[in-house]
Amino acid sequence: MTTAVEWNQRAAAAQSAVVDRHVRPVWGIPGTRLGVPAYPPTRRDALLLSWNYWWQAHLLDVSVDAYIRDGAPSTRTLVVQLARGHRLRNLLRVTNSYYDDMAWMGLALERAQRYAGVDAARRLRTLTDTFMKAWVPEAGGGIPWRTTGLFLNTPANGPAGIYLARMGQTERAEQTADWIYRRLLDPETGLINDGVDGSYDDPENGKLYPEKYTYCQGVTLGLDTELSADGDPRHAQRVARLIDAVSRRMTQGRVIAGGDGGDGGLFNGILIRYLALAAVQLRGGPGTDDVRDAAAEIVLASAEAAWRGAREVDGKVLFSADWTRDARIPGSTGQAAYFTGGTVRSSETPERDLSVQIGGWMAMEAAAALARA
Repeated sequence: MTTAVEWNQRAAAAQSAVVDRHVRPVWGIPGTRLGVPAYPPTRRDALLLSWNYWWQAHLLDVSVDAYIRDGAPSTRTLVVQLARGHRLRNLLRVTNSYYDDMAWMGLALERAQRYAGVDAARRLRTLTDTFMKAWVPEAGGGIPWRTTGLFLNTPANGPAGIYLARMGQTERAEQTADWIYRRLLDPETGLINDGVDGSYDDPENGKLYPEKYTYCQGVTLGLDTELSADGDPRHAQRVARLIDAVSRRMTQGRVIAGGDGGDGGLFNGILIRYLALAAVQLRGGPGTDDVRDAAAEIVLASAEAAWRGAREVDGKVLFSADWTRDARIPGSTGQAAYFTGGTVRSSETPERDLSVQIGGWMAMEAAAALARA
């Protein structure tokens, strides 16, 4: 059995690999850092002309995990410089055109402020106000994916709901969780669908997008786990049913299965982060211990598989996009990740993408946090 010390060492190795390969000052400006989207990088990536806002939010968030783990001044500096680099690269703003992106940045900044003392109060106020105003009651509730259009999806509502719960907007967070279950739960599989086209004329009958992503399950688990603190047992019951569905339909031997590069490189990491949160934080009365144990089993099995499947490049760990198989070592040739239709598509070799490596690091930090708890 892997010990807490070993998990801490694995998380530290993941941190070192991602920081050494990917993290650079923004345009050479001291006191700032961001993650280069590919390794080996294209010239465009190296210059941070492409940078992928929401990948950087997860890089910041997992760096906060690392600071909680090691308490090192150098790790706190990393957190501070990533937050500063993101603000600079986003032209001194915190907002953009995608509510899911902004939600992930809000979650990362809130934790950076809470644990590492980053001054993010003004940015957090802006984001809170943005999400509160984005709710569309005339279309049956929910917030859109983008600031234009009316596609309402779990990837935006899930993290926004978690963020609002943490910022004390519990009523709206409750409304968000209920909306997800009313509009996007698939009763046959027990899993959460991707999204639905909103409609002002017929709010309850928009076109459904039935894709089942690990991302969607993760944020829904996270939202109900946050809300379970109020003692309402329905949140723990939802988490129990969803973990059971995930275990049956999205794992192999308790290992989260499948995976890709591009934006998809973060999906399994999101699921493992919020499974770990449920394993530690879920409340709800009788049977909750069993639910926490089920979540912990998936976290530890998945992280163990991710570590076993990793390769070593230049003395540093390289994670696989799919934790059920070994990593493939990327080269500088072949298609690099590219943006189209609101989504970043995978590099030809997914392991080239920063998102994949952040996902592996997230798995190590999740297991380390769980082992410490």
